[in-house]
Amino acid sequence: MKEVAPLEEQHSSAAKTISFMMVVTLIGKVLGLYRDRLLAVRYSTGPAANAFFTASRIPRVFFDAVFASAIAACFIPVFSEYLEQKGKKEAFRFAGSFITIIALLTGVLTAAGMLFPQPLVALFADYSDAATTELAISLTRVLFPTVLFSGVAFSLVGVLQAQDHFTAPALMSAVSNGVIILYFFTLDARLGIFGLAGAYLLGWLLQGVIQIPPLYKLGFRCRPSLDFRSEGMRKVLALMGPVMVSTWVQPINQAINGRFGSRLYGGAGMSALEYASNLYLVIAGTFILSVTNVIFPRLSRLTAGGREGEFQNTIRQTLRICLFLVLPMSAGLAAVARPLISLIYGGGQFDDFSTGITAAALSWMSLGMVGYAAQNILSRAYFARQQGRVPLLAGGASILVTVVLCRALAGRFLVAGLALASAVSATVYALLLLLPLQRGGERILDGGALLDLLKMALAAGTMGLCVRGVLGVLAGLLPAGKLGELVCLAVCALLGVALYFLLALVLRVEEAGLCVDLAKKTLKRG
Repeated sequence: MKEVAPLEEQHSSAAKTISFMMVVTLIGKVLGLYRDRLLAVRYSTGPAANAFFTASRIPRVFFDAVFASAIAACFIPVFSEYLEQKGKKEAFRFAGSFITIIALLTGVLTAAGMLFPQPLVALFADYSDAATTELAISLTRVLFPTVLFSGVAFSLVGVLQAQDHFTAPALMSAVSNGVIILYFFTLDARLGIFGLAGAYLLGWLLQGVIQIPPLYKLGFRCRPSLDFRSEGMRKVLALMGPVMVSTWVQPINQAINGRFGSRLYGGAGMSALEYASNLYLVIAGTFILSVTNVIFPRLSRLTAGGREGEFQNTIRQTLRICLFLVLPMSAGLAAVARPLISLIYGGGQFDDFSTGITAAALSWMSLGMVGYAAQNILSRAYFARQQGRVPLLAGGASILVTVVLCRALAGRFLVAGLALASAVSATVYALLLLLPLQRGGERILDGGALLDLLKMALAAGTMGLCVRGVLGVLAGLLPAGKLGELVCLAVCALLGVALYFLLALVLRVEEAGLCVDLAKKTLKRG
């Protein structure tokens, strides 16, 4: 029987792992932002950028919708179950079979996408300019192998994360973005947008390559096998159907937004939504995905070990801490969207018009950050238990909400309406995941937690309004240009953090008190 570490030690270890993951993930995200800045300065929201974003999104959506679910939500729980109950040898044998099957299926999909890109582009975008559509078709053909590279890379990541090895997976984004940044400084002037597509392909290939050394140290040797009839593969295939729809939500909702956006501002709405979404995911994803990537393998092991009490406590604590930190992020981002977009993307071909529509998208999109955080955490609870029915229904409802709201809001509110549709959809999805857990007696959010959540929202909303007011004053005092924008954002960020924390303490939010206690303990140890 395995020796169980004391609870405090487990929490300390998890906190260190999450902190490390956040730092490494942040490096990758910052590089991603710099990559996007270079793309914005070079291509702005023009036809080449619009075509490129469409072409890069198509294979990404197909991978996320079909295979990401099998890897993240189905493979890791089953692989963890093998490790717990059957040992490494059988677990590695199952993993080899799974990776072989994923490589075969993604290879077939890649070939089909490269042969028939025209109907895919027509599905994802509706450009009035025929030249933009033709360029998107050509770029889609070039970029479709990312499906194959992603399938193999993320399968390897699943093997590592299920064994609590997070360093190489966390470095994936940094490696990929580093390759693309290097391309901008060396070959972009000669090779243009098609060379950029090639750099993206190389970056995705390297994401899989860097997983091999740590896997080798763990003793993993991938032995190709097409064993569809194994117990593990049967479990994965049984889970995939309902789980797939739930993991379709974000990529399909983004695709729906992109299609409506391609009809706005001569196609520039597509690029504005993409730039805003990328920045949004850097700010929200650095924290949220770092947390969920760490807790999901743990939840899978707790389920496999029958430790239901620890499972529920992990979900409750993780959700409360995330909401405490995400609410001020959301309010602050909505308040400073315009100077932030100008600082990061402004310059070169990215003019005031591009800044304005991208800032509008980011400001309204930020309202869905709480829903985005909650859905990522709560969906892991269902996936770890190998339950797919509720995420299936919630995901379908969320996609329907996106379609209805995009149709209703795009004509009148343009890109802001599309961003608002995305925010509402994320919130609806989170609520539909939460309600069955609440009704089932798990009490993820009890009366005290709901009261604290209202206090957090009040503190965050007050902070956001104050920051917005200070922003207006500073804009008239500071010099124009990047330095002025940077100073303005720094002052607003410091003021926002201090004000939110002070208000949370005054309102007696439990997490604020825990932060004070933790700081005192740290100072005493120091």
